[in-house]
Amino acid sequence: MNGLRALTAALAACAALVALNGPPAAAVPEKASVTVPAPVPVSAPGVAAAGTDWSVAMTDSTMARFTPSQIGGWSYPVGLYLYGQYLVYQRTHNPKDLAYIKSWVDRFVDSKGGIGQSFNNLDSMLAGRLLVIMHHETGQAKYGTAATKIRNRLATYPRTSDGGFWHSTSDSRAHQLWADGTFMVNPFLVEYGREFNDTAYADDETTKQLVVYGTHLQQPNGLLKHAYDESRTASWANPSTGLAPEYWCRAVGWYGMAAIDVLDNIPANQPRRDRLLAILRNLAAGIEHYQDPATGRWFQVADKGTHSDDWTETSCSSMFTFTLSRAAEQGYIDPHYAAVAQRGYQGVLAKVALGTDGRTNLSDISIGTNVGTYAYYIGRTRATNDFHGLGAFLIMNEQLRGTTGSSSPKAGE
Repeated sequence: MNGLRALTAALAACAALVALNGPPAAAVPEKASVTVPAPVPVSAPGVAAAGTDWSVAMTDSTMARFTPSQIGGWSYPVGLYLYGQYLVYQRTHNPKDLAYIKSWVDRFVDSKGGIGQSFNNLDSMLAGRLLVIMHHETGQAKYGTAATKIRNRLATYPRTSDGGFWHSTSDSRAHQLWADGTFMVNPFLVEYGREFNDTAYADDETTKQLVVYGTHLQQPNGLLKHAYDESRTASWANPSTGLAPEYWCRAVGWYGMAAIDVLDNIPANQPRRDRLLAILRNLAAGIEHYQDPATGRWFQVADKGTHSDDWTETSCSSMFTFTLSRAAEQGYIDPHYAAVAQRGYQGVLAKVALGTDGRTNLSDISIGTNVGTYAYYIGRTRATNDFHGLGAFLIMNEQLRGTTGSSSPKAGE
């Protein structure tokens, strides 16, 4: 976060948005999917004026489709999308982008920082990142109070015997680690630590979580299985290992992005840093190995791209592209991965199209997904403009825009 306090302009834009808000909405159930109505007919993918800023085009299109009161309840897909929109705001400083996010957050946080969430699953914590952002941007104590509710919940949140947070406290998720969960909580927590002078705990906890999850889930091919059940009682769990059967691509992508966000924040002498870097380097090798040479994207079931019914999925392709690009830029992995990321970037851009109404459409995004079999994963709906994909795209595009071959030059070019 850049430390700006652009309140005067943002509040002016926010005033118009607040009037559009209804009463606080209920949280979206765990693993819910949020999609827009069927898109209008589209032109050829990627067709737009030279130099189109796809991030701005996508956020403008989404804000035109939904007011802050219509975009959805407190949920991780909406939280992911709005985090991506915040990254765009950090670059453009367009007050309407920040005002929109603030208006959405204010649906759930009262004037004293009360927030009607129990935080009994990791999915519900991702949008907490926006609480930290709003505190940083506005200085208003209520956002810190709400964010601290998540921080304090972690003190009593159930864990596996080696300290990994369960995916949820519900009976159906007890004792389970899902790779998805690493992004649901760790980026929030490491940024909370920076904002509220709680780095000793945040850095220790986030690195511990990523190492515990990585140790259980990462396989010799570098990829991570979707989930692990310490109790071995889940229907999908291998009775010997407790592991899920497949490498679901977005689960792997969640882990990669979480590792980047934590590494970008922890100090060089953090005791688990080297172990986390080793996990990331093995992951990068696996991601490169399973990239589709024809499209540059990655498959819904990451290691089965040779199967005729597997398909390239846009959200995980965006996540992998971001992870490789940022990791190479930061020196976490070998520089050659930047070229792998560039092929992924071009592959994802091919999934963007403009409708006849001038709004963007991003296609082939898997809707919310539980742990399952190969047939279950490949049978998931391939949605357009699902927030899993929009958010991942914005994170990726803000990292790679202006790079070689991009159709989105940086400001001033």
